[in-house]
Amino acid sequence: MATLPDLMPALPELFLACAGLALLMIGVFRGEGSLRLVSWLAVASLVVTAVLLATGPTERVVTFNGLFVTDSFAVFMKLLVLTASALSIIVSMNYLEKEQIARFEYPVLIVFATLGMLGMVSANNLISLYVGLELQSLSLYVIAAFRRDFAKSSEAGLKYFVLGALSSGLLLYGASLIYGFAGTTDFTRLAEVFRGAGTPSLGVIVGMVFVAAGLAFKISAVPFHMWTPDVYEGAPTSVTAFFAVAPKVAAMALFVRVLVEPFGELLPQWQQVIWFCSVASMILGSLAAIQQSNIKRLMAYSSIGHIGYALVGLAAGTEEGVRGVLVYMAIYLAMNVGTFAIILTMRQNGRAVESISDLSGFSKTHPVLAFAMAVFMWSMAGVPPAAGFFGKFYVFMAAVEAKLYVLAIIGVLTSVVSCYYYLRIIKVMYFDDLSEPLERPGRALSLVVAGTALFVFPVYLLALNPILLGASQAAAALFGR
Repeated sequence: MATLPDLMPALPELFLACAGLALLMIGVFRGEGSLRLVSWLAVASLVVTAVLLATGPTERVVTFNGLFVTDSFAVFMKLLVLTASALSIIVSMNYLEKEQIARFEYPVLIVFATLGMLGMVSANNLISLYVGLELQSLSLYVIAAFRRDFAKSSEAGLKYFVLGALSSGLLLYGASLIYGFAGTTDFTRLAEVFRGAGTPSLGVIVGMVFVAAGLAFKISAVPFHMWTPDVYEGAPTSVTAFFAVAPKVAAMALFVRVLVEPFGELLPQWQQVIWFCSVASMILGSLAAIQQSNIKRLMAYSSIGHIGYALVGLAAGTEEGVRGVLVYMAIYLAMNVGTFAIILTMRQNGRAVESISDLSGFSKTHPVLAFAMAVFMWSMAGVPPAAGFFGKFYVFMAAVEAKLYVLAIIGVLTSVVSCYYYLRIIKVMYFDDLSEPLERPGRALSLVVAGTALFVFPVYLLALNPILLGASQAAAALFGR
């Protein structure tokens, strides 16, 4: 007789699934004009989910016949995902209304995408990994083309769908190879199979590389980055803001768990793959962004570069390296949410503008927002004492301790190159002549900008120890300590 699995470890996910269905029904029955109600209810649902996570168990618990795991690592990364999703919904409301795409389906899709992300972070099997990944992806395909009467948005959704389907195929092929040669898809059993088994079979290595390729697409790591600039530019800006944070955090968490837990014993085999992806992402992100005039495309290449820096910590393959990745993703979230909140305020005469030159004289008409943008740019460039410096410091130190000196040096050099296009935005805001003033932002956007700017500097200096402690506990959970 089959027994009911323990549902308590998955209580936050179960609550969010029920909340998503309830929001869908509320939107259907309220009809037009229900965007704000459904959006705020969605934010409330995400907050309640975060509370359930924070007050729940942090010790390692496996349920659903080994498909689902919760531990300190899962809790830390899920809280980041929920924070990113909630802030993305808050900053999107005014934009959707002004662009006349104020449909209640938008926050509902974000809720279901977030549910998939939570499933990804807690995946303990290649099957549950794929289910969570596809639940996220199906929602993202729709919101990428959410502005369906705009050709660029439809093109962005189609490109993302086609390339996303290709990456899913790569991942499934790799999973089938791993199952065929290792005899299981369970992460715990895979770790036992590889522990002390000597050199793994070629089939397992090829399968692992295919799985890594499928996951690299989700985080926009080179050479699987090709969708990012076009989707960032073509999708509605509020969608781009969401794409830049929550899916990246969830996919990076999944990437770390897959490589460290089941394939931790195969570090020499996958380390060189991550090393290449990291170096290629840092170099392409820093060089390709230089010639961009569209700020959304610039942020796309910037995100590729930042993923490269985060992968430096993963390439180290150590507990300190994983801790560096977690700290980096927490800082990355704050920097990007704040930056895109300001990009969402870029409107002239009722229409959205996206050119970097449109920020000319921004400091004269919006001095507080311009200062916040400058803070974000300094942080992204990794200039101390902004938070971005500490994120890079921890991943580079992990690489040095793992004797990956070349990787750390390339990271520092590409950081210096990236300073150019970040400082160019500051120069345009403060030193170029005012062309046409931008409109005033809404209250919600202003609060998000203020909160994230304060976190990036100076509040982060006060919160550094708690974040480091949480990241250390999360990393230790992956390494069985």
